[in-house]
Amino acid sequence: MTVFTHAQGIIKTLKEVTEEGIGMLNSEKTAETLAAINRRTTLRPKVGIILGSGLGDIADSIENSVAIVYDEIPYWPRTTAIGHAGRLVIGTLEGAPVVAMQGRVHYYEGYTMEEITFPVRIFGEMGIRSIIATNAAGGVNLDYAPGDLVAIRDHINFMGTNPLIGANNNKWGQRFPDMTYAYDPDYIEKAAQVARDNNIRFHNGVYIAFSGPSYETPAEILMSRALGADVVGMSTVPEVIVANHMGMRVLAISCVSNYAAGVRPVRLLHNEVLEGMSRAVGSLAAVIKGFLRVIAGDVLGA
Repeated sequence: MTVFTHAQGIIKTLKEVTEEGIGMLNSEKTAETLAAINRRTTLRPKVGIILGSGLGDIADSIENSVAIVYDEIPYWPRTTAIGHAGRLVIGTLEGAPVVAMQGRVHYYEGYTMEEITFPVRIFGEMGIRSIIATNAAGGVNLDYAPGDLVAIRDHINFMGTNPLIGANNNKWGQRFPDMTYAYDPDYIEKAAQVARDNNIRFHNGVYIAFSGPSYETPAEILMSRALGADVVGMSTVPEVIVANHMGMRVLAISCVSNYAAGVRPVRLLHNEVLEGMSRAVGSLAAVIKGFLRVIAGDVLGA
C-alpha cells in the first residue's frame, strides 16, 4: 500500500511538472506573439474573424486598419494554401473592434494541430470572447447549391486527431471540455435573422471535417450524408474545439463553393472552388457585418 501510494505521488508530481512546463512554454510563446502584435496597434479587438479560402477580401472592409503579414509575427504559422493572403488585419467593422485572419493554415499543409490552433490561442490571450469562423465547403446536402451560406450548428471530426491531445494547460481550459454548445445557438439565430432581412439563402447544418488535401471520394460523401453531415471541408473544427476550450462563443459559417464529390459527374478542381466562393462573398460579408451590428453593444460592454 505504501509503495502504491508513493508511486501515485510520483505520477502526480510528473503530471504537475509536465503541465507546468507546458504552461510556461505556452506563456512565453504567446507573450512574445502578443507583444509583437501590440507594438503595431493600440486597438484591443473584441471579436476574432477567421476568413477561409477565397474570403479574404472581407478584411478590406475593416476601417482604420493595421495589416500585419504573418511572416512578421513570431510563431504565427504561414499559410501556403491558394486563396489565403496570410495577413492579420486589426481595426473596426460595423462599430466593433475586430482582428481578422486573412487566411488560415490547415492540417494538410503539414502543420501540427497545436500550430493550426495557435492563432485562436492568441485570440483568447487577447481577451477575445467571440469568434466568427468561415470556410469554403462542399455541399453534401442535396438541397444546398453553390453560393448558399450554412451556419454550422454541429460538427463531425473525421480528421483523425484532436488539438487538445497532450498535456492540458489549465490556464486555458479544463481537461475535458463539453462540446454540446461549441457553436453558439443564439449567435446562429442572430445571423439567420440578418440573412432573412437581406433575402440571403441561409441554412444551418452539420459540418464534417476530413484532413485533406485530397478531396473526398463519392463513397465518403455518401457516408457523410448517412452520418448526418450537410457540408464537408478540411478546416474549422480544430479552431472551434480550441475556442470552445477557452470559453469563446463561436459563429461558424460555411460558404457552399461546389457540390461534393459524386453529386454531379464532374471532377473537383480548386480553381473552381475559388470561383464558387466569389458568388458567396457578397452574401457572407452582408451577414458578418449585420451580425456585428447586432452584437457590437454586447462585445463592447464585455
